[in-house]
Amino acid sequence: MNRIKRAFKQEKPLVSIYATAGFPALNDTVEVIQSLEAAGADMIEIGLPFSDPLADGPTIQQSSTKALENGMSTKVLFEQLEGIRDSVSIPLIIMGYFNPVLQFGVAEFCEACEKAGIDGLILPDLPLEIYTRDYQTIFERHGLSMIFLITPQTSESRIRAIEAASNTFIYMVSSSSTTGSTAGFSESNMAYFKRIADMNLSVETIVGFGIADAHTFSQASQYSRGAIIGSAFIRHLEERGTQHIADFINALNAKHV
Repeated sequence: MNRIKRAFKQEKPLVSIYATAGFPALNDTVEVIQSLEAAGADMIEIGLPFSDPLADGPTIQQSSTKALENGMSTKVLFEQLEGIRDSVSIPLIIMGYFNPVLQFGVAEFCEACEKAGIDGLILPDLPLEIYTRDYQTIFERHGLSMIFLITPQTSESRIRAIEAASNTFIYMVSSSSTTGSTAGFSESNMAYFKRIADMNLSVETIVGFGIADAHTFSQASQYSRGAIIGSAFIRHLEERGTQHIADFINALNAKHV
């Protein structure tokens, strides 16, 4: 069974962590991934740094800038991930932008993902129509699940089209702002989460943007299968380094163990 689908078999809310590849130091990528799994993370989004991000807030932008300065690149990332499946069993998803994938070569990128054991891709700037027309066959040939984003402004017809093109989960963006810019969810946010839940989609949803602690994690998980935490984890790495990753995961899981 696909590793992402297997993760969703769990009854507890899923903890998905975004970690920028090559941050804080170039060669920290694998250690961070291994430490996150050991600490109890259920899924990891590996951020492929890009110089012109669309959806990333200042914290993740700064981590990407630092990673690029450290020497991170698509080629380096795949070199680092060689053999990662010898020590890591949870789903690994690469989150980035389509320009580096195009530069690397779409078929070559997908082949490298399969070889490394990557389960899915999140590419916010790859339009649904372009994906289904030009790339879906390639992605699926290499066992890659394409994960699309929806926002409170996404129409029901658009959500249904995304549902039809998805085979694992949909990334439910909590608001129309960039990552790391909210502190707790409003009644409007919660109504949006419930509205999507009431659509009874054939694939799962996970909430991203604005999750920073056990409280917001619990809110996000009320109407979805879990939450994605990015900026708060990056700040934790900046402040406490790679040796205290378990503290961050334990705090998130405090209400769910």
